[in-house]
Amino acid sequence: MFQIKPERDQLVVTKLSDNFNGSIDLHEIMGDMLCITINKEVIQQVMLYLRDEKELQYNFLTTLCGMHYPEKELLGVVYHLHSFVNNHRIRIKTTTAISDPRIPTITTIWPSANWQERETYDFFGILFEGHPNLKRILNVDEMTDFPLRKEFPLEDQTREDKDNSMFGR
Repeated sequence: MFQIKPERDQLVVTKLSDNFNGSIDLHEIMGDMLCITINKEVIQQVMLYLRDEKELQYNFLTTLCGMHYPEKELLGVVYHLHSFVNNHRIRIKTTTAISDPRIPTITTIWPSANWQERETYDFFGILFEGHPNLKRILNVDEMTDFPLRKEFPLEDQTREDKDNSMFGR
């Protein structure tokens, strides 16, 4: 069972602020987890620091997934890290413009990120620079769209046979 550890959260924020001054955009507690938003340019350095710093030791990449903010024209990546030594987990987020969806790979830090970055590319179109084999993993190669982006309406707007009063509209 994970416990909220405010002193551990503060240690992480302090160490990152001291070592990556100006690269941390935001830090907050979301639910039961510290969430830190950082610039994409330093993602590799921050991840390497979080893994190798003796007091932190976030040695396990639990999750890597994409996100889409259509109103801001941004794509992003969320990383969940776990420290087995300290029994603590954190969330790291970074964003990039949808017009230039490039984020450095972290496969050199955690080889297990390979498949997760490929899946994120496949569904969101985020290009992980330096990835050893970035290609579609679940969708067909000929597909030109990215299915988890929120770019298409959920309903067919041209239908004339639907009765919106049945749906509370």
